[in-house]
Amino acid sequence: MTNVTRARRQARLSRALGLPLTPKSVKYFEKRPYPPGEHGRARRRTESDYAVRLKEKQRLRAQYGLREKQMHRAYLDAKKEPGLTGESMVELLEMRLDALVLRAGFARTTLQARQAVVHRHVLVDGKLVDRPSFRVAPGQTIQIKPKSQAMEPFQIAAEGGNSDVLASTPSYLSVELPELKAQLVSRPKRAEVPVTVDVQMVVEYYAR
Repeated sequence: MTNVTRARRQARLSRALGLPLTPKSVKYFEKRPYPPGEHGRARRRTESDYAVRLKEKQRLRAQYGLREKQMHRAYLDAKKEPGLTGESMVELLEMRLDALVLRAGFARTTLQARQAVVHRHVLVDGKLVDRPSFRVAPGQTIQIKPKSQAMEPFQIAAEGGNSDVLASTPSYLSVELPELKAQLVSRPKRAEVPVTVDVQMVVEYYAR
């Protein structure tokens, strides 16, 4: 899949879900902030409860770039946690290695963050980890490995070049951007996680 094709798919998905998913899709979303298709502008009939819950699940899944099996696994893990299942689900997703690489500013998009991990550019406590789903524990440190830091995308990141498209660094992360190093200082709290979703709707979707 070419970069242009991928960008168009992300733009269509952004319009369908009602939120921009990548920096490039922002301009498309702002230009056409309605669903794709010939009836996108038309007044839509009231959606069913199922459709509303499905859409919220899809919004959360798209923001983390996950397959359905991965999302369902996160829900099952969250059910085992104390407290509200929906909030726990987002918190567990946010502790994924690829999510934290993005939040730290080491990548510009979720896809870039995942590629950085898969292509073996990321260390956790000094050890190479190439699984995007790896769950980082509070106190652990993530870093772009020294040999990779000379690569242009990481040099741009170290100079703060991704800050224009990312939310401000959340309080659960301590980041040393010039060193491309970050520590998860505490478990993320739902209120601090920069994702747009009604978590209760997601829980209701999976509990149906």
